[in-house]
Amino acid sequence: MRDQPIRLALLALMAAAAGALPGSPAAATDASGLTPARRTADAALVRSLQDHDWTLRAAVDGAGKPLEALLVAGHPFVMRFDDARVAVQGGCNLLSGAWRLSPQNRLEIGRVASTQKACEPPLMAADTAMAAALAAPLEARVEAGQPPTLHLVSAGRQALSFSGRRTSKSLYGAPTRIFLEVAAQRAACAPAPQPAGTCLQVRELRFDDNGLRVGEPGPWQTFHGEIVGYTHQPGVSNVLRINRFKRPQPAADASAYVYELDLVVESRVDGKK
Repeated sequence: MRDQPIRLALLALMAAAAGALPGSPAAATDASGLTPARRTADAALVRSLQDHDWTLRAAVDGAGKPLEALLVAGHPFVMRFDDARVAVQGGCNLLSGAWRLSPQNRLEIGRVASTQKACEPPLMAADTAMAAALAAPLEARVEAGQPPTLHLVSAGRQALSFSGRRTSKSLYGAPTRIFLEVAAQRAACAPAPQPAGTCLQVRELRFDDNGLRVGEPGPWQTFHGEIVGYTHQPGVSNVLRINRFKRPQPAADASAYVYELDLVVESRVDGKK
């Protein structure tokens, strides 16, 4: 049944992200007992961490040697700090954990939870290496610039450097959560743009709190524009969890919304169940 893998994936993600729910007991601690300690931390640094997505650009050990396991071509790690939790993705699985920043700008990340997808060995190894890199306290520093750079340095002088990009949430406010099914094949855009091209074909899905699909799918529609963070593979259909942000003053030729990938819930090769 198609609903079963979707439900399992959603439930797994709900469990991993439960600590991010405002007002829930899990928002204050994770399995390691780590509690946020940011009231006395550098407010400007906390705000900068939370207002950017941080993409790993360089990683070296204490002797200055590149940490190759973390630098898989085409799969850069992206780190996002959101309220009480930090999420990291780029290898195979989504890694997440509670975080806190001390008054001395020491970043600590609690026990890391992971989704359970299987991938190629280099990507699995990258996840393991990233979890290990985040296990020890790290000195955190943001270097101003366009873009800004986040430096995380361990006591052994292992150093990770990330470039920052403003998050859609910091630009547009809180999003609306929707689910879109993307067809395996693109189709001619309607109405046709100039120059002519192809567009994604999507329809909206709905799920209940248990991750079960409810109601009928919406009609297939031509999707103009892009879904930030999503790359379509011809012949592969996907169910995506999307954060949709409303632009306050869109340009006349621009969409009123920004669509950003939050999670690939299901992938299916065309013609295979």
